[in-house]
Amino acid sequence: MHPLKEAVQVKGSTEFTRSELVGILSFRLRRFSVGEAKAVIEEWIKEGLLEEREGKLHARIEALEEAEKPENLLGEMVVHIARALGWTELEVMEGIRALRERYGNLDERILAYLFGLEKGVDMSKFRDRIDV
Repeated sequence: MHPLKEAVQVKGSTEFTRSELVGILSFRLRRFSVGEAKAVIEEWIKEGLLEEREGKLHARIEALEEAEKPENLLGEMVVHIARALGWTELEVMEGIRALRERYGNLDERILAYLFGLEKGVDMSKFRDRIDV
């Protein structure tokens, strides 16, 4: 799930102050450091996922749902890797999360691609679908 959507669920509203959103992303959800949260908020504003009006940030749900569609790629990759290795999808996700420790805060789709390659799975059908 997109971190902004998680923040909306935690608060129960699409309206945030900047410091409130940083706090939710950093401390409640533990998805980003404070500096990373501030940077990602600016990125989301540029991407149109957040609007700044009257000193408040408003999550744009329709844009957020559109942005989440590529997440299906992650699901496809996880299923593909799990079938190729004979693992459960949960085991594959745990392996992908373990790669995060090695490679840092890369997009999960890229980590899944790398994980598949590392395990010897043919990931060629996903190569052109990953945004780098």
